[in-house]
Order: sequence, then C-alpha cells, then structure tokens
Amino acid sequence: MSKLAALRKASSHFKDSLKNCIICPRACGINRTDGHTGYCRAPYNPVVYSYLAHRGEEPPISGRKGSGTIFFSGCNMKCVYCQNYSFSQLDKGSETSVEKLSEIMLYLQKIGCHNINLVTPTHFVPQIVFALEKACEAGLNIPIAYNTSGYDSLETIKILSGIVDIYMPDMRYSNNAMASKYSDAPDYVEVNRLAVKEMHDQVGDLLIDDDGIAKKGIIIRLLSLPNNISGTPETLKFIKQKISPNAYLSIMSQYYPTHKSFDYTELSRGVTDDEYKNVVDAAKLLGLNNGWVQENPSGNDDKFLGTNIKPRI
Repeated sequence: MSKLAALRKASSHFKDSLKNCIICPRACGINRTDGHTGYCRAPYNPVVYSYLAHRGEEPPISGRKGSGTIFFSGCNMKCVYCQNYSFSQLDKGSETSVEKLSEIMLYLQKIGCHNINLVTPTHFVPQIVFALEKACEAGLNIPIAYNTSGYDSLETIKILSGIVDIYMPDMRYSNNAMASKYSDAPDYVEVNRLAVKEMHDQVGDLLIDDDGIAKKGIIIRLLSLPNNISGTPETLKFIKQKISPNAYLSIMSQYYPTHKSFDYTELSRGVTDDEYKNVVDAAKLLGLNNGWVQENPSGNDDKFLGTNIKPRI
C-alpha cells in the first residue's frame, strides 16, 4: 500500500474519532468537536508552538540541512521535570487549521529539511493524518518522523502503519510507580512497551543512506534521570530481548532540573558522570552497540539533544 493510500485509509478511520476521543491511552472519551477538552487539554484544531529546520537531533535526523520539526502544544503526560513545559504543560502555542499544518509541512520540505519531525504528536494524530494527506497530495515526499514520549495507544500506532517512516519514542521508565509519581502515567511501562514493539514491527531497525540520513526505522531514546529513577538498565534488557539486539539507541545525559523538579529532592540535581556511565556500560554489556551517547553529563551546559553525540555506543 502506498503512503497516500495508507493516509486515505487512516483519514477515513479518524473522520469522527474526535467526537469520542480515545486517541491516546487516557481514553477520555471527550467530544473535542464541540469545544470540550480532555486530559491533554487539546482542542479540535492542532496547536503548534513552533516549526523550524532543527539541527539539534541525532545526526541522521538533522543531517546537514536540519530536521523539519513541528512542536505541538499540550501533552498526555505531566512530567514534573519537562524541559518543554512552557508549551507541553502551560500550552503556549497557536491554534491552527489542518490546511495550515499541511502548508507548514510543505514549507519545511521546500527549505530542504530531510524529514518532517512531529514532536509530541500523540494527542493530535487525527489532525496530523488529515494534514499529511493534503500535503502528500500536493507533493510531500520526505520521511515522516514520529517523535513521542512513548505513551501511545497501541491501536493508534497500528493505524499509522505505512504512514510513519521513522519512529523516535522515549522509553522513559521501567517502573510504573516512578511513572505515576513523576509523570502521572501509572500504566506507562506496559503501554510504552507494546507501542514501541509495534513501532519496530512496522519499520524495523534504522536504515541510513550513503549520505548519513535516516530513511526508515526506529531510534529509541533513553533519558537518564538522577538516582536511577528511569530504571534504564531494565529497559535495555527489554529492548535486547523483545525489540531488537540491533536497535539504535540515543542515550541522553541532558537532564537538568526544571519546572517542578525542585519539589522532589531526588530530581533536584543533574545526572552524575557515574550514573550516566552505568547506563552506557549496561548497553555495552548487552551488546547494544548501535546509536549515540552524550559526553560529560555533569559538565555539559548545552541542554539541547544532539550536542556532543558520538556515532556509536
């Protein structure tokens, strides 16, 4: 099935979905077409915080010309340490139309971006599908990247088969008690693992062309948190056993306390060199050698993903 055919099929499925919204695992059942909002606070129309040619992602995503990144406002999680809280939780951004969102995608392709990078897309999947359908009809042909917290409905991800080329999910926790306390997602682990497995089943391990640009596949992002709150070594075991021993990982040291982090003593500092090294070493011991690491977690003043990334773990 072509991408346009997959988009048309998905558009038909999502036609009336926002009248009883169960797009994400919250399954609020809210009618978003009449002004009501659910947990994510998202209205009927998509809300965009910003869009740009982003050069701070992993090397095969940013490439030389940048990733065509669209930051959506709102979120279906409430991470107390969210670095994007101004628009993920305080909802800064501009409500736009599906037509305008389609035009943004075409503009990002026109300026040479390697892909369309949808950041925090979960709660706007139907509108994104509608916009992608219009954009593809008008000539959009670069890869579509789905850049998510990983708290996604399995059913919704299945509908995206044949539409998304590159999945970039977080695997944020291996313990639901931690997910509940710090992100208000008490079923995160099960939901996340089912979704990421489906993502990998759809697109496989990362494929990079001769120019070093990602064309298809999955990059699993692992944010190290202080005091092993993320439980990343356990997540790595799951990736090795249930996803792929060749999976591409992005092990991130960029955590710094912000938003409500200082209300939690255990989150009120950055990640130490030893804490980060323990995660990287755990990946190496499991033979998970594809991906990227960040250097000098305790001394790195640049907070943006992509700085000091090496090509291999």
